[in-house]
Amino acid sequence: MQTWLSIDEFAKLIGKSPNEIKTLCRNKKLNYKKENNTIYIEAQAGTKSLIPMTTELEIIEDNKGTVLEKTISTILTLHEKVLEAKDETITTMKGENDFLKSTVISVQEIYDEDRKTIETLQKQLKIAQEELEFCRRKYKLMWGKVIKGKGKEDE
Repeated sequence: MQTWLSIDEFAKLIGKSPNEIKTLCRNKKLNYKKENNTIYIEAQAGTKSLIPMTTELEIIEDNKGTVLEKTISTILTLHEKVLEAKDETITTMKGENDFLKSTVISVQEIYDEDRKTIETLQKQLKIAQEELEFCRRKYKLMWGKVIKGKGKEDE
């Protein structure tokens, strides 16, 4: 199945200008068709002709194969750099995870302390309310009166 893209879409896809694409069409490097004054490029064949595949690359060797050795050396160097970057990323992530873990533990400890403080305050409030009620009953028994409102007494 062929996929046809307008010249502008194809230019965006491969990162070239529409004028460069037109030149490639004139040089018969791309499959194209023209409909309604719009040029369409066949996407799959066009990208294959512009982007060489790895298996199609030619390696020119001299008698000792130094180009191949340099290529392999370059690949190994890049591989080592990727591994170093990966290890560095892992170390950084472990450090961040340890920091986040200690932060969560600290927040949990603060929460537990606050909860204990709230429980203590609730107990103290309950005791104070019980003492106030006891004082009201005692006052009523001693004087036969209960204070209601501000400075008003009922009998």
